[in-house]
Amino acid sequence: MLSAVLPIRQVEKPWGKDILPAPFTAPQGKRIGEIWFEPPAAMPQLLVKYIFSREALSVQVHPSDGQTLAKGVGRQGKEECWLIVAAEPGAKLGIGFNRSIDQEAMRAAALDGSIEELLTWHSVRAGDFFYIPANTVHAIGAGVSLIEVQQNSDITYRLYDYGRPRELHLEEGMGVAHGETYDLARWHRHVPDHGDHILVDGPLFQLEQVEGAPSAGIAARFPGALLVIPREKAIEVAGEVVAPGGCAIAMSLGDVKFADMGTCLIATPSSTASVPE
Repeated sequence: MLSAVLPIRQVEKPWGKDILPAPFTAPQGKRIGEIWFEPPAAMPQLLVKYIFSREALSVQVHPSDGQTLAKGVGRQGKEECWLIVAAEPGAKLGIGFNRSIDQEAMRAAALDGSIEELLTWHSVRAGDFFYIPANTVHAIGAGVSLIEVQQNSDITYRLYDYGRPRELHLEEGMGVAHGETYDLARWHRHVPDHGDHILVDGPLFQLEQVEGAPSAGIAARFPGALLVIPREKAIEVAGEVVAPGGCAIAMSLGDVKFADMGTCLIATPSSTASVPE
């Protein structure tokens, strides 16, 4: 019988940390930027990560499903969302532009590095939540720890990388990037530490924070398999203990024993979402 607890993959990044917050530990001499939970065969549509930034990530953009299908590479679009779990003083996220710009101006700014100054930088604190639609130019600044829930795609187009010797994808990025401002009122909210809160209810996936056992209303929105990410207090999934810092798949909410007064994130693909091709 397969374990409900998802295997972890530690991903080295030049902007990552050599000392990670508990309960994670980085191998000696390694900079770990991301902790991935391997998507289970029963739910390949979603990928859950922790991201830890010692330095700023690249300025980047992701395509939509429609764009990757049109390109002939299958359903590989990437929309994602971020829940900030810790932020050092001055930590920021760059999302969208200060004003609308055309592709020519965006390309020139990516080449000379001024794209960093054209982004809108949002100061963040623990509990801030942002949804990042496809085609949105964005960058995670230094000193941020967050949980990311995303479509399971590895297509990232780097537009600018602070002089690091990594490949850029300017032509591909220009083909999908929107030079627009970010609709903060629509895509951002602050999530209290406790209580039940709907974070994403979209055509691609659903994500909610729950405290204790889910209500009947939440159960109705999650009738099938789901991912469970404990934030405070350990839970049990199909009899296995899952502590904060872990992630597990449950075939139903009935397979989960939630902790009293403990908080979890629960996620599932929307009924209209398709399996990646």
